[in-house]
Amino acid sequence: MRYLDDFATPARWSVIGLGTWQFGSSEWGYGPGFAGAATRIVARARELGVTVFDTAEMYGPGRSERILGDALRASGGPDGAVVATKFLPVLPLGPVLQQRAVASADRLGVPTVDLYQIHKPHPVLGDASAMRGMAALQRIGLVREAGVSAYSLARWRRAERDLGAPVLSNQVEFSLLRREPATDLVPYAAEHGRIVLAYSPLAQGLLTGRYDETHRPSNTIRRNTAWLPENLRALRPLLDVLRDVASAHDATPAQVALAWVVHHPNTVAIPGASSVAQLESNVAAADIVLGPAEHAGLTAAAAAVHRTIGPRRFPALARDLLGSRV
Repeated sequence: MRYLDDFATPARWSVIGLGTWQFGSSEWGYGPGFAGAATRIVARARELGVTVFDTAEMYGPGRSERILGDALRASGGPDGAVVATKFLPVLPLGPVLQQRAVASADRLGVPTVDLYQIHKPHPVLGDASAMRGMAALQRIGLVREAGVSAYSLARWRRAERDLGAPVLSNQVEFSLLRREPATDLVPYAAEHGRIVLAYSPLAQGLLTGRYDETHRPSNTIRRNTAWLPENLRALRPLLDVLRDVASAHDATPAQVALAWVVHHPNTVAIPGASSVAQLESNVAAADIVLGPAEHAGLTAAAAAVHRTIGPRRFPALARDLLGSRV
């Protein structure tokens, strides 16, 4: 495992973490009975040097936090781990955030939440009140570091001004198919000692090479326009490049896609895992060092992908849904 350098936190930050949205989430097809598998996944992750574990109060809802907390205790406790969770800001007021943080810590079974994140920017209200609540939680030791999720660079910086201290991380969608964080968020993180947490680094499975227009996943999360047959066909050239690079590293396309993400400085990828084998495969990506030409070639191939998005997606989605019922 590789780790980020120069962060004055009790635990090191592994460049590959574990996202736990699927723990106990029926929308992924993993209900409460997934707890046993989750315990095995977390235990193996810790054996392999994974330190970053991300969840949220809305995953489950609440079940993911409980399952993760139980799994961490079963594998020796949370010491040495970065336990991260998120507050859903339906009403982003300081007292509400504080109440929800106490509830999350209780479900996780930890005295201190290592990273407490605001799950998304509120479209109307700013972060001033929430960050006052966050600062109070830091003063009493319930929260170690503040984070945000899905924030633009401008709003991330405003949140830091509201907090009056660093907001250590910004969790955003970041993959070969969502490269925007590389243009502004990653440089800011590298310059100012912050962290970009990359969720969906495999684009929810699109970059694994396991699927095409004749073989698509069945769970509800993935029944969206990204999985339209024409969009899957558009991915073929990129997947071919991923396979070529993978063959040079004795790796899989998914591992190379993860390696592309963590090639960026101050970046931690947090893919999910539904099995120990998938977890082990994800972790192995930390050992892949892409050459400059490989990284540039992957970026160029991804930039050449043109998918059906925007208003054009609605007729295509309707055709797909109607066709699936024939």
